[in-house]
Order: sequence, then C-alpha cells, then structure tokens
Amino acid sequence: MLVLARSLPSATMSDKPHKAELEKFDKLKLNKTETQEKNALPSKETIEQEKQAGES
Repeated sequence: MLVLARSLPSATMSDKPHKAELEKFDKLKLNKTETQEKNALPSKETIEQEKQAGES
C-alpha cells in the first residue's frame, strides 16, 4: 500500500508568537505538578537478588 503524504505549509508569521506576548507571559500562573514514574527501574539490589534467585 502506497500512501503519499502532503507536505505541510511552512510556518507563517501569524503562527509564531510575538515578542510582546512572550515578554508579558507570567510563569507564576502555571500550576506545579508532581510527576510519578509509571515504570520505575529496579534498584541494583533488586537486580542482584533476582540474579541470585535465578541461579539457585
């Protein structure tokens, strides 16, 4: 199956934020968030325990 992609038009001046908008942007209005790892990596101790359990 052959799919042809259309090229997107390049960004025009109206698509880009104006410097005045960037200068008046208030970072304090942004909300703080707490991120949590969904798939946290195991510790070295856990890896060693699993290796030793696999060898037994």
